[in-house]
Amino acid sequence: MERKEKVVCSILGFLGLLSAATGFAAEAKRIKGSQVLLTSPSTCTYPSSPAMGLGLTAAMALLVAQIIINVTSGCFCCKRGPRQSNSNWTLALICYVVSWFTYVIAFLLLLTGAALNDQHGEGTMYFGNYYCYVVKPGVFAGAAVLSLASVILGIVHYLVLNSAKNNTNASWVGPAAAAPNQAGIAMGQPQFPPPNTQAPVFVPEDTYMRRQFT
Repeated sequence: MERKEKVVCSILGFLGLLSAATGFAAEAKRIKGSQVLLTSPSTCTYPSSPAMGLGLTAAMALLVAQIIINVTSGCFCCKRGPRQSNSNWTLALICYVVSWFTYVIAFLLLLTGAALNDQHGEGTMYFGNYYCYVVKPGVFAGAAVLSLASVILGIVHYLVLNSAKNNTNASWVGPAAAAPNQAGIAMGQPQFPPPNTQAPVFVPEDTYMRRQFT
């Protein structure tokens, strides 16, 4: 894993844990129905609770994580190449779609839960009785789980696309890198005679004449 990938995954992991932790904290601190007072026939008084701030923090952390995932991954459709395997492409596509699906649901749940944990509100009449809005149990907890799942799927999507891109670049750079090494090879005849070649023997001009008169 490259240094850039480690940094991106670390940031995403921190944001995912932050969103999940604040979501579970908001679930623990949410306003219960028994804590709301109906001070007048149409006015609900809510106690002070940090659930609204915790829910907004979880939503913002999830939003930032989703932005980072999409920016670092780039154009999803442009990442596919002829050398990328179908299994990697399918895995990245599944993670991408499911990550967006869980992100949208978690983000809406967090915002809705934070809005309903406001300290003041008006009662609503149902069949002659007034009721006050409160967050149902499990809304923040479910949003926290979906937030963490969305970030994990986004990390997997990012790593799969980067690994496929690196493999594609390596397959194209390999043959090109061998070409410069071959450029330094001299193509021509050897400049030195073979080791078995004998040097020419010098024969004096009168050697043949002396043999005739001998």
